Formats: sequence, structure tokens, C-alpha cells
Amino acid sequence: MFDVETYLAALKWSGPVDATWETLRGLHKSHLMVVPYDSSLNAGRGAALWAHVDIELDEVFDSIIVGGRGGVCSELNGLFRVLLENLGFEVGVLSAGTRQMDNSYGPDLEHVFSYARLDGEMLLVDVGFVGPSYLEPLRMVDNVQYQYGNQFQIVERDGYSELRRRGKAGGWQGVYRFKPRPREFAEWSEPSAELKEFSRRLIAEGTVIRGRSFDNGQKILIGRRLLVVDGGHDTIRVLVKPEDYQEVVADILHQDR
Repeated sequence: MFDVETYLAALKWSGPVDATWETLRGLHKSHLMVVPYDSSLNAGRGAALWAHVDIELDEVFDSIIVGGRGGVCSELNGLFRVLLENLGFEVGVLSAGTRQMDNSYGPDLEHVFSYARLDGEMLLVDVGFVGPSYLEPLRMVDNVQYQYGNQFQIVERDGYSELRRRGKAGGWQGVYRFKPRPREFAEWSEPSAELKEFSRRLIAEGTVIRGRSFDNGQKILIGRRLLVVDGGHDTIRVLVKPEDYQEVVADILHQDR
């Protein structure tokens, strides 16, 4: 059953719990470092992939925070929103289409994340995206924001707010695009044909995505392709040996927690 003290203990959080920037920033990063992203359950959800965007709070809390499994965007961000609400933050739901391998973007409702408001300012909050992405909340401003060797910028393009990232090498690359307006869970009750087709292809491909952050970056495992972002430096390798793959999975899923 959802419990704030149990949640904070699981996040190893002993800092402030008032509705301030310091609390939000620290909890956001702690969540990404402790609770992994794991899409392995999606294959069994099939056509019902979007049926649980509005999560069964106690069930998901017991499975992820108490039980220790990883989760997907709606679960991780859903839990975190409730935690923030209990701490006095004003929060809401956002959605986005994530950048695909061909640099196109998925459907608008594909990714579920959050916003928080502090002193009237909207902040992007996302503890349910595998990355590469931000470890701390981002302000909805057009100037470049710096985090752990990475640069982030939100630009207006084709009627969307597009979040972009640039590491130490290379140019700007899209993360996801979104419309900065609150979403209602009812919008997922009758998925569009585009969203249904996207989820069908996602499940048919069978690629499992896992990821977790560390103090200065992120480990992202897409199938057997491991991307490590460390201080803004990206390294990629393919895990050919089964023992190497299992070792990375065990590390990302933080199986000792």
C-alpha cells in the first residue's frame, strides 16, 4: 500500500521534504538512480498496453517500490506524481512522442511524464524515461540548460515543444516532443489508430529496454546494445556474450536492493 515514508526510505532520501526546488531536484535524481526502467512486462500486456496509464496505485507501489521490480513510464511517473502531491507539490500529466531510430517521433500519447509548478514556473519532471535524458527537472525556458556534462534545450518546432540534448561530442539530437498542456487519463481510453499501430510494432519487435541512472550519467540497454552516458560522453557497445548481457541486466535492475 502506498506510503510516503516507505517510498522515501526506498529512495534512500534523508533530505528535505518541503515543496521546494531542492527537494524536487534531489528526489528526481534519487528516483532515477534507485528505481530502474524495465519494459520487459509490456510484451505480456499486448493490446492493453495503454489500459493502465492511470495506474492502480497500491498494486504498482507494492510491485516496484516494495517488491523491487522496474517499471515503465506511466508506472514510474505515476508513482512519483503521487509522492510529490503528498509533499505539497502542484503536479500534472504530460505526454510526448519520443525520437525514433529514423529521427521521426512517435505518437503524441506514446510517452507519459509529468510537470510540477514552483512559484508559477512549469518544470519538466520525468523519472520514467530510459534516456539519454535529464537527471534533474528542466525549466520550460528556451535557453540552454546544463546537467552533468550534457546540454538540454527546448525549442518550438512544428507546433510542438521539442526537447533536445547535446553531449560532449556531436550535435543536438531530439529526445522527445510534446505539447505543454495538462493531459487527462481519458485521452488514453480510446487509443488512436496511430497509437495502436505503434504499440503493435513495439510488442512485435520484442526489444526489451532497460535503464538506470548513476551519479554522473545513465546506463541504457536496448536489446543487447548498451549505451553509457558518463559526464556527457557517450559510449556504445553490443553485448555479444550471454554472461556480459546478464551482468549488465543485473546491474541495471539493481537486484541487490
